[in-house]
Amino acid sequence: MPATHTPKQLTSLLHELCKLPQETEWVEFKHNNADPQRLGEYISALANSAALLGKQSAYLVWGVANDDHACIGTTFNPVTARHKQQVLESWLLQKLQPKIHFQFLTFEVDERAFVILEIAAASHTPVQFDGVEFIRVGSYKKKLKDFPAKERELWRTFDRVPFEQQKAAENIGSDELLKLLDYPAYFDLTDTPLPDNRDGILAALQADRLITKSDSGQWNIINLGAVLLARELNHFPQLARKAVRVILY
Repeated sequence: MPATHTPKQLTSLLHELCKLPQETEWVEFKHNNADPQRLGEYISALANSAALLGKQSAYLVWGVANDDHACIGTTFNPVTARHKQQVLESWLLQKLQPKIHFQFLTFEVDERAFVILEIAAASHTPVQFDGVEFIRVGSYKKKLKDFPAKERELWRTFDRVPFEQQKAAENIGSDELLKLLDYPAYFDLTDTPLPDNRDGILAALQADRLITKSDSGQWNIINLGAVLLARELNHFPQLARKAVRVILY
């Protein structure tokens, strides 16, 4: 998903996650609990499980009841949270290896506060927290080393999906997608007439595997599409450092 989200997008994401029949290996629900050590372990577990399941991101959601997914709100505030005299987010990042992208997203629905921690999937090696790799087994967080079959499959996943076909943004609407991509440049470069409607534009980008349909009926932007056509590469946190560099000697 893009680096920034509108309140409407966050509310939609919250409702989509709450529709899940139960906690999955890439989504965890909390009410208020935000123990820093356990939170770091969850980041590792969810990032690794998301990669194993082919997801671009995993999510930890505060403000949702664990049993029936009722939206009850939370008192957890990541902006003011501290641990060992450090900002919580900075402390977590120091303990992660590799330093994957994650972000706390705060918003309100019906005057209730919610927080979504969006976590990038592991991309080339399992994510560790405090030197330990974790994985989700059902709705439980476990040490990856205790599940060698999952560990082997995770490494195979890294080898199987080429970088250019991984997802740079996931589950976004068509309007947002067209704002993120310089699609007129695509038609200019391919010497193809620009379609006169949105569906034609999307179909052409999909045919060249620059975008794909998501399970929710929205859209994913593939790394290849983002690198080639992004209006601002910084809108894709995992690709922000992939911009072209020119060095003059």
